[in-house]
This record gives sequence, C-alpha cells and structure tokens, in this order.
Amino acid sequence: MAHEAEIRQFIVTAFAPDIPADQLPDHLDLLDSGVVDSLGLLRLIAWVGDRYDIPVEDQNISPVQFSSVAAIAAFVRDTHSLV
Repeated sequence: MAHEAEIRQFIVTAFAPDIPADQLPDHLDLLDSGVVDSLGLLRLIAWVGDRYDIPVEDQNISPVQFSSVAAIAAFVRDTHSLV
C-alpha cells in the first residue's frame, strides 16, 4: 500500500490540488475522469520512472497501466519483480 499512497499524493499535488489525497479512489480512471490528460500522462510516466528507478523507455507501456492509482502501483510492483 505504500506505493499507492505515494502515487496518490503525487497525482493530487500535480493534477488535482482541490481533491484531498484520501478522497482519490485507487480505482478511479484518471484519464476518463479528466484528472490526468494526455500531457499529464507523459509527466506521470516520467515521474514513476524517476521515483521508482524504472527505465520507462525500455518498457512496453500502455495508458491502461497508468489509468488509476491501483494500476500504476501494480505496474511498479510488476516491473520491480522482473528486475
């Protein structure tokens, strides 16, 4: 759950400062809801790569992997398990 809390905090700080972090559901579709737009998605992917030391340019990434807090946390866990 540590990844989820950190990811959620980044998302509300960067994209939705009017939403308290504890009120951003883990499974809310960030793209469909408009919390994150296409440019924000690029920023989010870059942050995840930097924060979790994941060479995102070497990954086969799809927007689905970054569609929610839960999906991003799963991507981080799955990527780290491959290393």
